[in-house]
Amino acid sequence: MFKPKGVITPVLTALTEDEKFNPQAYTEFIDHLIEAGVKGIFPLGTNGEFYAFSQEEKIEIIRTAVKAVDGRVPVYAGTGCVTTKETIELSLAVKAMGGVDCLSVISPYFVAVSQDDIYRHYSAVAKAVNMPILLYNIPGRTGNNIDWKTVKKLASFENIVGIKDSSGNFDNTLKYIENTDTSINVLMGSDSLILWALMAGATGAIAGCSNVFPELMSSIYDLWEQGKIKEANEAQKKIRPFRNVMQTGNPNSVVKRAAQLKGWNVGPAREPSNCVNPAIDAALLEVFKLYE
Repeated sequence: MFKPKGVITPVLTALTEDEKFNPQAYTEFIDHLIEAGVKGIFPLGTNGEFYAFSQEEKIEIIRTAVKAVDGRVPVYAGTGCVTTKETIELSLAVKAMGGVDCLSVISPYFVAVSQDDIYRHYSAVAKAVNMPILLYNIPGRTGNNIDWKTVKKLASFENIVGIKDSSGNFDNTLKYIENTDTSINVLMGSDSLILWALMAGATGAIAGCSNVFPELMSSIYDLWEQGKIKEANEAQKKIRPFRNVMQTGNPNSVVKRAAQLKGWNVGPAREPSNCVNPAIDAALLEVFKLYE
């Protein structure tokens, strides 16, 4: 079964100034990320603004990503929606499209759900869609944490291959690593904890910061894999100043603005979460000097 690993980029969705999808700029940006060494491309994650697009737009974005990647690295596609029905419909459409290696399915959001609800949701998706599935836990955005006991139960489905943990709670990540089935590959979703998660048994990370610093973020995994822990730690520490700026606004909008300021034609974030704060721009430009 498919094994997610390495530093994977939840790629920014390139838009024109009037907020329409820009396939050419998106393709160019994906080429840049792959050439910089990332181990996977993930369209329609949080950094890809999955919440901002219609079903039709999502299909176009994923199809463009598959074509741009052209088999060079695995493609992870975000297909999680609020309802189970819509999640299954989008997931089946992506499966029929071909070229996607793994689905990333965020837990239901906005609606308050129990662990039993979460289990039923993922069980239904796993039964309906015969593809590798990565669970996505981001309670700060969804309002729901996927408990490790729920993950352990879901491991009975062979096509559920792992979980991305963006809780920011390292103990939560450890519970996934230590208490669930070995078939569950844990990916760190909080960029400041990548090395520590790898050392604890995680298989990789889905790193929003890799949109801006793909070489640096990829080096954390590569150095760890080579047993160069001191050097990996130095790389890990370098991301802190940028992470601090991210917290001054909507984090994925700040990441997109940073990529713009680095010269990449990714366009604005869709309103109302566009990042147009001169103070943030100034802080980002100061941070960039630290990486020269």
